[in-house]
Amino acid sequence: MDSRPVYQLADGASRPRRLRTTPAIRRLVSENRLHPADLILPMFVKEGLEEPLELTSMPGVRQHSLDSLLEHARAAVAAGVGGLMLFGIPAVRDEQGSQGDDPDGILNRALRLLRDELGDDTVIMADLCLDEFTSHGHCGVLATDGSVDNDATLDRYASLAVAQADAGAHVLGLSGMMDGQVAAVRHALDATGHQDVVVLAYAAKFASAFYGPFREAVDSQLTGDRRTYQQDAANGREALRELELDISEGADLVIVKPGMPYLDVLADAAAASSVPVWAYQISGEYAMIEFAARAGAIDRMPAILESLVGFKRAGADAVLTYWAAEVAALLSGQTADSGAEPTTEDL
Repeated sequence: MDSRPVYQLADGASRPRRLRTTPAIRRLVSENRLHPADLILPMFVKEGLEEPLELTSMPGVRQHSLDSLLEHARAAVAAGVGGLMLFGIPAVRDEQGSQGDDPDGILNRALRLLRDELGDDTVIMADLCLDEFTSHGHCGVLATDGSVDNDATLDRYASLAVAQADAGAHVLGLSGMMDGQVAAVRHALDATGHQDVVVLAYAAKFASAFYGPFREAVDSQLTGDRRTYQQDAANGREALRELELDISEGADLVIVKPGMPYLDVLADAAAASSVPVWAYQISGEYAMIEFAARAGAIDRMPAILESLVGFKRAGADAVLTYWAAEVAALLSGQTADSGAEPTTEDL
């Protein structure tokens, strides 16, 4: 009896599966790969903590004391991460966010600590925004009518930039989404002898429901939303306009945030940008995978790796992710692979 299938491909027909037959072949033809240096670890340091405090909405992520910050920073650098992005949580807030540019404020103390201990062994980055430091939780100072005053905020950003550069930051992450923020910060840095400090512009930062766990991470004081300055989730072309403006004002790097819901924007930005483009895999994205894995709905590490490869495929040159140290260690062979697909050999 003839056991051949009813339908057969014609002789010489294309068979893409040939390039998927073994792990070695898949590795050889892989279009995108993760490397530890592609991954940047966001870290939270809180004034007054004596021990690190794990977040309920982000399992495995902690608010750090200065001591635990240094310990975990060293481990991340040893794993080969590309850099560390610091967020500071002060004990006292006010309407101007004055702890943000206070040399003895928690963020600037943490920057000095890491720069003194790690030097140039990694790239030390600072979140340059006011939301962690203001009593109202907005990313800028408020006008008398309660709206965010764009131009008054630029003066505050310039002061924060100089303070963070003085503290030793290599890169300043301008996340506030104020018009003209890149030009204001670049001018302030150049005028104070910090010409070599890198400006990372949050060119496309969208008002998003996925920021929820981050608000726990920074003890956010915000009521309401940030829709008058963060971008509308419905708009893509607007992101490219922001990108063009930031680069024209002197941005050295640009970033798209959030990540997975905005891969189309990331791809468009990567195609249009003359400077490196990064992505931020934000708190809500992290929480979804962690809680889904805990519920048994997905296989944790393959899901993490697949999500990160997705950013690379969309054009990201680097990714801020709360898994940076763990994944960097895995890619470096410092931890045992679970054996589940996809494995490090495929990435």
